[in-house]
Amino acid sequence: MAKDNTSWGYDNPHPLSRMKTELVWDGKYDEFGNRREVDIAGCAMPMQKIETIDEPASRLKPLGLFNENKAANTDFRNMLIWGDNKLVMASLLKDFKGKIDLIYIDPPFDIGADFTMEVPIGEGKENVSKDQSALEMVAYRDMWGKGSDSYLQMLYERLTIMRELLNDNGSMYVHVGWQVSNLVRCILEDIFGKDCLLNEIAWQRSSSHNDAKRYGIIHDTIFLCAKSDKWVFNPVYTEYEESYIKERFRSVEENTQRRYWLNTMTAAGSGPAKEFNGKIMNPPPGTHWRYSQDKINDFIKIGKIVFTQSGMPYVKQYLDESPGRPAQSVWADVVPSKSGDELMGYSTQKPTKLLERIIYASSNEGEIVADFFCGSGTTGAVAEKLGRRWIMADLGRFAIHTSRKRMIGIQRELYEQDKPYRAYDVYNLGRYERQWWQQERLQGADAEHKRVVLEFYKAEILSNSSSPLIHGRKGNALCHVDSIDGLFTRDELKAVSKATLGAGAKEIHCLAWEFEMDLKLTCHEIEHAEKIKIKLIPIPREIMEKNRTTPPPFLEVAVLEAEPLFKKESGKTVVDMKLTKFVPSLAEVPSKELQALKERAIKSGFDFIDFWAIDFDYQDGQPFEHHWQTYRTRKDRSLSTISDLNFDKYSKKGKYTACVKVVDIFGCDTSITVEVNYV
Repeated sequence: MAKDNTSWGYDNPHPLSRMKTELVWDGKYDEFGNRREVDIAGCAMPMQKIETIDEPASRLKPLGLFNENKAANTDFRNMLIWGDNKLVMASLLKDFKGKIDLIYIDPPFDIGADFTMEVPIGEGKENVSKDQSALEMVAYRDMWGKGSDSYLQMLYERLTIMRELLNDNGSMYVHVGWQVSNLVRCILEDIFGKDCLLNEIAWQRSSSHNDAKRYGIIHDTIFLCAKSDKWVFNPVYTEYEESYIKERFRSVEENTQRRYWLNTMTAAGSGPAKEFNGKIMNPPPGTHWRYSQDKINDFIKIGKIVFTQSGMPYVKQYLDESPGRPAQSVWADVVPSKSGDELMGYSTQKPTKLLERIIYASSNEGEIVADFFCGSGTTGAVAEKLGRRWIMADLGRFAIHTSRKRMIGIQRELYEQDKPYRAYDVYNLGRYERQWWQQERLQGADAEHKRVVLEFYKAEILSNSSSPLIHGRKGNALCHVDSIDGLFTRDELKAVSKATLGAGAKEIHCLAWEFEMDLKLTCHEIEHAEKIKIKLIPIPREIMEKNRTTPPPFLEVAVLEAEPLFKKESGKTVVDMKLTKFVPSLAEVPSKELQALKERAIKSGFDFIDFWAIDFDYQDGQPFEHHWQTYRTRKDRSLSTISDLNFDKYSKKGKYTACVKVVDIFGCDTSITVEVNYV
């Protein structure tokens, strides 16, 4: 190799001498050295409203107990969105770019995390294990598939979109663990700029964590960033320690027993003389009096000013008038909840006091607070109670279900306290994101995947099908196998049903890893309109086990049956609904527990119901409206299988369609329509 004789120096600086400090990861730059842009436009998708929830209004209006003065605010409906947050945020930009005031996120940061969780079953104290959903498993695999590189790229893309959503007065809190805090800080400085990184907060999440070979790790890191130099900040205070009170507030008034300390009345700068008890006094050199003359006169009148032996005035600072010590960047006073109604079963759940501090400090009433990794919904619960509007999103179906229940409980609580609250809606992404998850898949893997699924399902493979949507046959039914790691959507269901009818068949089995929320409703609509039978069958994850030869059980999406109940109330017919049968799908149950739970599901299916709701006047293509619902809590595990609404709001006699929605203890939902003959 020829020697490079280039002379480097002041007149010809070496390229390395001009390089800036920068965090670089695989994926930040393309093959030509250009910074990869976040494909925001390509990620935007239409969102589909699937539920509308104003629980107190729905429940109490029919009973004549509803107070219009306590109705939900309707200027803005809060949003709970199920889907990949990158696509959710890109879809929100159309309406919310530059409009969100505060974002808090707590993204997963533990590469070895175990997502299996314990959920209560039935009315006792028994728990069962819940696995990740297929979507969550794939998302987590992609997040850590290339170690820190893929994690940083995931976070960089999302933080970039979040900055676009923030308004100029907005700020964002990013909550991470020690494993990634140094890397996340660099990304935040890259996106927001060093001047906009306001704080690195250390939150002490536990009192101790014993480790034989290192110091116990008991803190998380929370970064506070601002969109600009106009950020909102309302000072928050912590309680004084007893030792500090005794040290600081040493003086006690004899007549009132109020504790106080003497604070100087001057501050740095310059200013005019002021009058104290008829005497004109100049402030010490280099200072000025901090208070106006009127304020000084008021202090003298109530005996709040004390003159020392030197004649210098000081003002009494009473303990009972002090808000506390201004919160600093180390938070050791916010302890995670160990018990009570606040706990929702999430191992990573954050305490409400933590979010109270964040939301109070960095937003004002009526402003919009967002959390795109919402988990159990703590951010929305606190935002609602503090009078903020909120948007929450999560990829986990169980997270959406948990947050839905929690926010209904908050609505009820605020209504009973005569406090304002807002209604909210639940959304899906209309067309889902599986193409993003399949980029790394080997060419031809999807065809192989369909073959494996059909063989385990004991179905005939149709290599020369009349439609690319028809892949197999089992008995008289045709079979469709959705793409690996895909989400089977409404649009796909309609297309598959059309292809089935085109092939002259009347039954189709749709096998998929995951189904769009509330897809059962679309099934019922198509079955009724087209006289076709549709089965939705989750693909069991056991087929991916190495060397497996025996077929695992293919369980149809939950079986649900219900019937209307009629009775006379004050001469008028009222309607309620009774659940008559429920068999859960058990799609997210660990394989080691599946057999035992299958037997229990058949005998005691109602034990698996966590939540159910009714829309007594369901309209095809319209969101499910909650007229009535009930659910189990961790404190009260009882559940009625008969509604108690006495619904009487049908406009005239005739046939109506009610919709019954059930969510099981794993967060999986199923819905059916029930004909109501109102006479």
